[in-house]
Amino acid sequence: MLHPVINPIIALLAGILILIFPAILNYVVAIYLIIIGIIGLVGAF
Repeated sequence: MLHPVINPIIALLAGILILIFPAILNYVVAIYLIIIGIIGLVGAF
């Protein structure tokens, strides 16, 4: 399973994007949650 490796990478990229572009915080959080949700659903099957 790749998700234990993917989660910290996604979180790191999201954090960097928020630091560089604070105005896109809502989009970064929404995309992060969608990706984590998809990974969780795919990992459940």
